[in-house]
Parts: sequence; structure tokens; C-alpha cells
Amino acid sequence: DKQGFPMKQGILSNQRVRLLFKKGMSCYRERRSGCRKRKSVRGCIVGPDLAVLSLVLVKKGAEEIPGLTDDNKPRRLGPKRASNIRKLFGLEKKDDVRQFVVRREVKEGKKSKAPKIQRLITPQLLQRKRYFKAQTRKRMEAGKQMKVEYMKRVAEYRQEQKEARAAEVAKKKKEKK
Repeated sequence: DKQGFPMKQGILSNQRVRLLFKKGMSCYRERRSGCRKRKSVRGCIVGPDLAVLSLVLVKKGAEEIPGLTDDNKPRRLGPKRASNIRKLFGLEKKDDVRQFVVRREVKEGKKSKAPKIQRLITPQLLQRKRYFKAQTRKRMEAGKQMKVEYMKRVAEYRQEQKEARAAEVAKKKKEKK
């Protein structure tokens, strides 16, 4: 309204009401987790005391609205993601996406710009993926090897301890006699 309070959907009145807001409700952003706050909002019924009313065109009627629906503006930029470029041009998986990027002309110099294609599967990416997998596999194998060596060493140590203990017990028995 004219004092800057937002309208909230579902409140069937044309004046302000004070509501208790919690996380996930519109017109409220939680500052601390679990905190609720009572705030003023305006109901969703339109009246003469509104300053601004934002609207969205849902359906085009029979007549043109001057300055809104009579001129057709093309989209300034094309898609950037590889899958969206494929969808736009109806390409197969094996087709090269780089040939179909929507380029735009820059005014000065008659140059054209194209976006960097995201999520593009390149040989370099596949090589990197293989390399990382090989690294992981190598680490796992090295870990297994180290574990085997460690277990062997632990067994040796236990055996040494057992022998030392047996020797000590035998020595004590000898002294008793």
C-alpha cells in the first residue's frame, strides 16, 4: 500500500493485519533459526489505497495493448548449457553442439560473441575423469597393500612379544627351582 506494506495472498481483507510469520512464509525472511515474528501485511483485495500493483500477463486477448504486446522483441541471448542448445535445435547426442551456438553481433567492430558452453563433454574432460578414477583406484590399492604390510608387521610384533613373555616365564620358573 502507500505506506510500503506488502500484500499477502490468502488474506481476504483490504486493510492491514498483523500476522505471526515463521520460516517459509512469504513476506518474511528468518534471521535466526526457529524464530517467529509478528509483522504487518496488507490483505490481497485491491483498493484505492495502493501505490504499486505488479501484474503478470497470463493470457493474450483479442486486442493488442499498445507498448506491451504490439511489438515483438527477440530474446537477446541464446542458451548457454549444452543440453538446452540440443533441445532448442533438436540435436542428437552425437551432433556437435559448438556448431549451433547462438552468436550475437557486437555493435562496434562487427565482431560476434558466443557464450562458453557449459556441461560440454570434451575429450579433455573425459581424460581428466579417467585420470581421477585411476588416482582413486591407485590410492585404494596402495591402502590395501599398506594394510597387508601393517597386519604382517603386527603379527610379527605379537609373535616377538609372545616369545619374550615365554622366555621371561621360563626364566622365573628356573629361578624358583
